[in-house]
Amino acid sequence: MNFRKTGHKDIYHGKEISDPYVCMEDMLSDEVKDFIKKENANTEKYLSRITFRDKIRSRLTELANYTRYSSVIKAGEYIFYFKNDGLQNQDILYRQKVTEGESVVFLDPNELSSEGTIAIIEVSVSPDNKYLAYAISKDGSDWEEIFIMEIASGKKLDDCIKWVRYSSISWYNNGFFYNRYEEVKGDKFKEKNKSPKTYFHIPGNLQSDDKLIYEDKENDEKSFAVFSDQEENFLFRTEYIKSNDGNRIFYLDLNLNQNENDRDYLSLTEDYENEWNPIETEGKFIYFITNKGASRYKIVKFNTTEKSFADIIPESERVIENAVIADRKLIVKYLKDAHNVITVYDLEGKFENEIDLPGIGTAIFNYTKKSFTEIFFTYSSFNRPDVILKYNISEKIISVYKENEIHYDADLIESKQIFYESKDGTKIPMFLIYRKGVELNGKNPAMLYGYGGFNISMTPDFKSQRILFIENGGIFAIACLRGGGEYGEDWHKAGMKLNKQNVFDDFISAAEYLIENKYTSPEKLAVQGRSNGGLLIGAVINQRPDLFKVALPSVGVMDMLRFHKFTIGWNWISDYGSSEDPEQFRYLLKYSPLHNIKPVNYPATLITTSDHDDRVVPLHSYKYAATLQELKTGDNPVLLRVGTNSGHGMGIPVSKAISETTDIWSFVFYNLGMELKG
Repeated sequence: MNFRKTGHKDIYHGKEISDPYVCMEDMLSDEVKDFIKKENANTEKYLSRITFRDKIRSRLTELANYTRYSSVIKAGEYIFYFKNDGLQNQDILYRQKVTEGESVVFLDPNELSSEGTIAIIEVSVSPDNKYLAYAISKDGSDWEEIFIMEIASGKKLDDCIKWVRYSSISWYNNGFFYNRYEEVKGDKFKEKNKSPKTYFHIPGNLQSDDKLIYEDKENDEKSFAVFSDQEENFLFRTEYIKSNDGNRIFYLDLNLNQNENDRDYLSLTEDYENEWNPIETEGKFIYFITNKGASRYKIVKFNTTEKSFADIIPESERVIENAVIADRKLIVKYLKDAHNVITVYDLEGKFENEIDLPGIGTAIFNYTKKSFTEIFFTYSSFNRPDVILKYNISEKIISVYKENEIHYDADLIESKQIFYESKDGTKIPMFLIYRKGVELNGKNPAMLYGYGGFNISMTPDFKSQRILFIENGGIFAIACLRGGGEYGEDWHKAGMKLNKQNVFDDFISAAEYLIENKYTSPEKLAVQGRSNGGLLIGAVINQRPDLFKVALPSVGVMDMLRFHKFTIGWNWISDYGSSEDPEQFRYLLKYSPLHNIKPVNYPATLITTSDHDDRVVPLHSYKYAATLQELKTGDNPVLLRVGTNSGHGMGIPVSKAISETTDIWSFVFYNLGMELKG
C-alpha cells in the first residue's frame, strides 16, 4: 500500500538520516487511520483466500477450550484464585474458604466490557485481610486504574485511582503506595511518560487527597517504587535510571522514624551498576538477591545494626531467579539450563532439600507470607498446562492444588534441549518440541522463536496454539539467546547495547543448526518474535533474507533511532543504548530494522501490531511495513495486521487471541505449503 512520503531528514552527530514516513508518528491522524483500514482490508483479502482458515480457527478454539487455574492468593480465612472455564474472554477471580468450602465468583471482569477488553492485571490483599485492591487495564493499555473491595462482604468501595502505570500496589499500615503520572493531555498512546510520583492512598479517600511520598524533580526519566517489609519494620525505595540496568536501594527503619515520606532514607548502595532485589526481612536483617560480584546472583543479608553485609547463598553454576521466606525457611528458585529448580535452605543458607518438581519446566511463586507453613506455585512445561502445586514446608510434601486439563494426547508430543554453537563459538541452548516419530529429512515445517533481551529467560511453558502446528508435522524451536537471563548478568550483557549483534548471530546460527541437522530447510522455516523479539525478526531477515521462508515480527521495536521518544521507550536505553550517544548511534544504525531494509527478496512477512499498544507504539510497525512493502522485490507477500482495541498483549481477550493466532497460523501453513490434518 502506498503512503505519502516526505523529504524529512534528521541530523545525528553530523550524519543525515531520512525519515520519509515520519508522518505515521501522528497515529490519530485521518491519514494514518485510512492507512490502517486499507492495510487490514488487504490482509483480510489475502487471508480469506486460504481455504483451510476456518478449520484452523475451529481447531484453535477447541484447543483453547479447557479449564484453567492460576495465581492463588491466601488471605486469612480465604483463598483467592483465577479461573477460566475455557473460552471466557478474561479469567474470573474466585473466593473460597481455606477449609475447602464452595468457591464463589468474587470479581468477573467479563461483566465490565461487552467485548472482554477489560482485564484484571494485579491483585493485592491488605495485611489485615480486610481489603483486596485490584488494577484493571482497558483495551490492552499499560495505563491502569485501581479499585478496592471488602473481602468479607465483596462490596466495592467508591475509590478509583487513575493514571497509574508500571506500578505495584504495596500495602503499608492503613493504605498502599502506588506510582502515577500526570494526566496525559495529548495522545496517551504516544506522549512520552515522564516524572512518575509515588503516592499513598487510604481506602475510602479521594485520589486527590492522596499523600505525595516521593518524586525526583531533577531527573524526569527515573523509575522507582516504595514498599515495606511484611512486618512493617522497614520502608524501602528502589530506584532505576535509563542508562543502567541496575538499581539503588534506600531504606528507612520505622522503629526509629515513622515519617514515611522522609527524604532522609539510608542508602544501601552507592550506584546503579548492580541489581538489588529485597526478599524479606527477619528481625534486624534484610535479605537480598544481588549480582554484585556474582553474575549468576547470590543471596546476602544486611545487618541494619552493624551496617554490614554477609553472603548467605553464594553464586553457583545455577542462576538465582527468585526467593521467598516462609516458615523460617529460605526457598530459592534457580535457573538450570533455562528450566527451574527449587531448593530449600535455612535462614543461614544451610541446604535442607530440593523440591521435587514434575519435570523440566517453569515454576512461578504465588503470593507468599513469612507466616505461611505451605506455599503455592504454578508449574508448566511444553506439554503440560499450568498446574498449581502446594508445598508443605515442614513435611516436605508437594501436592496438586488445582490442575488444568486440556483435551489432546500429550504423549504424542516430545521435547528436548540441544546446544549449538553461535558464530563466535558460544554454546547456546535451544528447546525443540515436535510430534513423536518425526523424521529428520529436511522436509519438516519448523517455527523458530526468539527474544534475546532485557534479562528475560525463555523457559518451558505451555501454549495451546503450538499444538496445532506440532500435530500437523511442525517442529517448534525456542532459542535461548544472549541478552536474556538464562545464564545470569554476563549472558544478558553479552546481548545488550554494543553487543546486540550477538543476539542476531545466535538466532541465525539456530536456524543454520536446524537446517544442517535436517530438522527443516530454508523453504520450510518460519521465524517469530514479539516486542524485543519483533526487533530480532526485523534485524535477521535484513541480514539473512535467504534463510527463512516466513517471518512474523509482532509488536516490534523497529525504529532504533527514535524509540526513546515515545511513551516508556526511554526506559529501554539501559538495554539498547541511545541514538543521542555518538558511538551507540552508529551501532544502532547498523542493525535498526527500519533503516536496513534493502531491495531484495524477503520472506513472506506478516507484521502484527495493535492500535492501542502504548508500550511499543504501533508507529514502529507502520513505518516498517510501509518501507518493506516499498523496497522488497519478489512475489512473497508483506502484510500488516493491526488489531483493534488491544495493546501489547497484556490482558488480550481469548476471542481476540484466537482471531489473531488463526490469521498467523493460516499465513504460516499456506506459505510453508502445509496440509491441515483432520
